[in-house]
Amino acid sequence: MNFKCLGLAALGMVALAASPARADRCDDLAKQLAGQIDGVTIGETRAGVIYLKHPAAARATLGCSSRNRQNDFYAFTPVKKPSDAFVQFAATTAALIFTIPKGDAERGARRCLKRIGLLRGNNITTRYRKLDILCNRTKSGTSISISREKEQ
Repeated sequence: MNFKCLGLAALGMVALAASPARADRCDDLAKQLAGQIDGVTIGETRAGVIYLKHPAAARATLGCSSRNRQNDFYAFTPVKKPSDAFVQFAATTAALIFTIPKGDAERGARRCLKRIGLLRGNNITTRYRKLDILCNRTKSGTSISISREKEQ
């Protein structure tokens, strides 16, 4: 038996076991959101989606990046006309996630939410500053989803 090879293999296994565990990039981003936005707390993580809690939104999620998308953000409010606090929360979160100016993120979110209505319908898809913004109004409330393609 070759004890030299066994010793090197054991040394390699010890080195791998002793290396510090690094948090996922998405978890780091969620902690950053919780630290920089008042009222945001991190909920549970399921299947690459981190649930966030904020007083202005009934539901909010941060979707981790995949093969063709960067992170996505989704927020839902139970009212048909979202409050200013909801729009501010969505804009601030999108600005931090996609590293764009907050004014641009707020303008894109307001523009999408403003287009929902009788003439254009209840499901609006728009693009603003390389962000894909989807606004949807149902009987139970209004939602906004913000994402960006990976190659941009």
